[in-house]
This record gives sequence, structure tokens and C-alpha cells, in this order.
Amino acid sequence: MPPANQAPKPIRPTKKQRQLLEFINQFIVGHGYSPSYREIMSGLNYTSVATVAVHINNLIKRGLLLKRDHSARSLEVVSPDSPPVIISNLVAPKEEKWLVEKVEHAFREAENASPENSNTRETELNNLKTLVGALRVLGMEGAAQSFVSRLNKLSDN
Repeated sequence: MPPANQAPKPIRPTKKQRQLLEFINQFIVGHGYSPSYREIMSGLNYTSVATVAVHINNLIKRGLLLKRDHSARSLEVVSPDSPPVIISNLVAPKEEKWLVEKVEHAFREAENASPENSNTRETELNNLKTLVGALRVLGMEGAAQSFVSRLNKLSDN
């Protein structure tokens, strides 16, 4: 038996299990997160969420699927038969616009806030630094750079 933190050695899936694994894998590729049990039920025309849970638990026992920390949307396909899931940090143009608008909103909130509470101000600055760093990680260097001067100005106040 493998250690508690290591998945068991995978056993080849049945045809139905391969369909379920493929559905989960394609959902993750398309959405960036795993499907809920209800989404699996609908997508594969199962009759109940309990049926999905039974199949998921069997796949976990067979070492074909992992579920992190018993939390929602945490399924990971570990089958060697399935293509690797590649998660890119590329952001679509409409997503970029939405993200920039959200960061812009956070900056406006910080700029319009009264500087009375230094702990709150420090937290806001740290959050803004994190947002600018996240833009860089997502490949949005231009957008991140556009916020740097505003961040510096807020830090000086």
C-alpha cells in the first residue's frame, strides 16, 4: 500500500471510466477547473449525483483520479492514458479587459480611501502590489506597468 500522501498505482480504466475521465479532463482544459458532480451528471447523462459520487470514488480508489483536500472542484486526472492538462497563463482579450477594470477599481478605492488607519492602508497597498504582480504573471506586463506609478504614489502618501 502506498504512503498516505501518494496516489495508488493506477489500474487501467473500464470504458465507462475512460468516458468519465475524458469528460473531466476536457472540462478542466476548457474551464481551468474541474467540474462539479452535478455538471458531470448532466454532461454524461447520469441519473443522480450519488451515481457520480460512486464512480468518482471508484476512480480515486483505482488511482486514476485525485481529489485534493475534500474540497469542491478539486478533481485531478492522473491516468497515464489521458493527455496532459496544460494550463496556460495566457489571458484572452476580453478577460484582460475585465481584469484591468477590476484592478482599476481597486486602485480607485485605495486612492479615494481616507488614510486614517495605517493597518488598513498597509493591507490595501499589499493587495495592490499583489494585483500588479498577478498581472505580470499572467503576461500582462503593459497593464501592470501602467499601474506602477499609481502604486508608487500611494506608497509615498
